[in-house]
Amino acid sequence: MRRPLSLLIFLLVFLAAFSDVISTNCFFMNAAPYALRISCGARNDVHTKPTNTFWYRDFGYSGGYFTNATRPSFISPPLDTVRYFPLSVGPENCYHIERVPHGHYSIRIFFGLVKDPTFDNEPLFDVSIEGTLVYSLQSGWSNHDDEQAFVESLVFLNDGTASICFHSTGHGDPAVLSIEILQVGNNAYNFGLGWGRGTILRTHKRLSCGAEKPKFDVDYNGDHWGGDRFWNSIATFGQSSDRILSTKNSIKLSPKVPNYYPEALYQTGLLSTDNQPDLTYTMDVDPNRNYSIWLHFAEIDPSVTGEGKRVFDILINGDTEFQEVDIVKMSGGINSALVLNKTVPVSGRSLTITLSPVKGSHAIISAIEIFEIVNAEAKTSIEEVSALQKLKTALGLPLRFGWNGDPCVPQQHPWSGVDCQFDATKVKWFIDGLVLDNQGLKGFLPDDISKLSHLQHMNLSENSIQGHIPSSLGKIASLEVLDLSYNLFNGSIPESLGGLTSIRILNLNGNSLSGKVPAALGGRLLHRASFNFTDNDGLCGIPGLRTCGPHLSAGAKIGIALGACAGLLLIATCLTCWWKRRQNILRTRQIAARAAPYAKARTHYSRDVQLTRHNNGHENARTAAENGPILLS
Repeated sequence: MRRPLSLLIFLLVFLAAFSDVISTNCFFMNAAPYALRISCGARNDVHTKPTNTFWYRDFGYSGGYFTNATRPSFISPPLDTVRYFPLSVGPENCYHIERVPHGHYSIRIFFGLVKDPTFDNEPLFDVSIEGTLVYSLQSGWSNHDDEQAFVESLVFLNDGTASICFHSTGHGDPAVLSIEILQVGNNAYNFGLGWGRGTILRTHKRLSCGAEKPKFDVDYNGDHWGGDRFWNSIATFGQSSDRILSTKNSIKLSPKVPNYYPEALYQTGLLSTDNQPDLTYTMDVDPNRNYSIWLHFAEIDPSVTGEGKRVFDILINGDTEFQEVDIVKMSGGINSALVLNKTVPVSGRSLTITLSPVKGSHAIISAIEIFEIVNAEAKTSIEEVSALQKLKTALGLPLRFGWNGDPCVPQQHPWSGVDCQFDATKVKWFIDGLVLDNQGLKGFLPDDISKLSHLQHMNLSENSIQGHIPSSLGKIASLEVLDLSYNLFNGSIPESLGGLTSIRILNLNGNSLSGKVPAALGGRLLHRASFNFTDNDGLCGIPGLRTCGPHLSAGAKIGIALGACAGLLLIATCLTCWWKRRQNILRTRQIAARAAPYAKARTHYSRDVQLTRHNNGHENARTAAENGPILLS
């Protein structure tokens, strides 16, 4: 009976665990995607009309100030505040958002203008996401009602955080109206070879080819995955002779078309005319970049009833990229969506897309999306970034340094005073130099500085750093140059510094160091190393410094100090006892001197009484028997 019973228990436990796994998977499959919207500068949560969109109050920022805002474009969210970052708070300022689930995200930042006539009304600055430079604002961005009012990128977030930084370029103070972090499908905008966690897609242009006005999808709420997306109209790019088509029929989204595209996108389209059968779009781009182009189609023309009625080629910058495109055949039917994607390198400053009919006299298209492919920067070692942040706090680094975000990337904006080196094997950046001399630094050196294990040179001279030199510095085996001169360091030189076998230059002069210079450091002088220990009155032990006496350990020094204190205490006790005894003797003599005259007078009186009694005794002599016993008093 025992075996069947144990088997039954095992099956029950297994089924319970399996049901938990199924329920967990179902939960994640049905859970709503992550969505975070921040109203920058707002001190309270905000709901905006007309769709009651929720915006969190401002949080996660590294510094800066909040103030009232001016919206630069009608497409900007209807928010009233901005956060701006003057250069006095540092050249790099960031939003660091924690507890972001791992996944694929659309991150969108709207720029704002400070509502103050004394401010530069059009600041120019750079924007980075996860350490990668994605956008540089160009002059005139605030005068266009299109994509220049914001930047949007598709990026993978894998470490539970999102880092968005704004880098000053000396042309006004960066000002941010809002930040949105919206989860999209993990396979969204998969352009094939090269797509993945090492790439970022920055939105360059979106055109709703059948729309007459720019819009955010159907309304500002957008769709379930990825939120709303801005679509520019054909007003700028379409030709006046082109014909707009629209339908109220439902559009079938095939499995090949992801569900983050709104159905309404395909319910309009642009149709070429008899006079100009080729449908052509030309737009400005940045040269020497790779672009991922997404073309959206749906056959909504009632004159087309089946396959083979409309066939056309697609040319990009004169090269035929798609031949004999038949929307009905490729999508599976009338009123069905079709999405085509192509990645092309562009060396010039323009991108031209042409739809040329092969069968039928017209070409049709619903929408165009163009993304710039940006190679994501490798990040700096997390351990070394943490060590720099602790050093920033310990030294009281001035705000003007910034030191926010990643110290090494984007490469166009490294931290001031920090030198970086890229390790291609580990695909990481490491800190190999610190140059912070004569910067008015105070505080102390933390022990965590040893975590900068790739340091080759460190110059902290001519500051006011105090305390002991941390012995953990001896763990940085790669250190070649260490300059701590002209500070307020005290105590002895750590013995561990003698283990720095790569050290070539060591400057500790101009401090308040004491004790014997480690013998291992003295031996380095024979290997053409350059050391400077002068202007430290307490140092000894190498040529150029005073000769050291017997070297005592720290324990011996403490023992001697305690013994000296005990001896001084004993001497003080003995002196106190002697002084009190002498005071008692003197007091006794004084009392005796005051009592002497009375004692002498009493002595004379007693003698006179005795003589008197003696004389009376002879005159009145009696026998003992007569007088009785003598009375004693």
